[in-house]
Amino acid sequence: MQRIRATPPGFVRTYGDVSPGAPRFAGTVLSTTLEPVPWHRIVRADGTLAKGERQRRLLEEEGVPFVGDRVDLKAARLPD
Repeated sequence: MQRIRATPPGFVRTYGDVSPGAPRFAGTVLSTTLEPVPWHRIVRADGTLAKGERQRRLLEEEGVPFVGDRVDLKAARLPD
């Protein structure tokens, strides 16, 4: 959860970034947590969104760039 909370507005991380070796586990945790975390900043490895238009709207409000229907990971992925 710390890596998710540490993802600043305007940037994204992938599920694999926040949980190397177990990206699906990160998705499960995000989908079931009751804690307020910036879930919308975590995207799939190919830049697609798990939560569709709602997630896209939140990311666009933060200035995250898109190429078509995918987050532009070259521009928005938080470097580690």
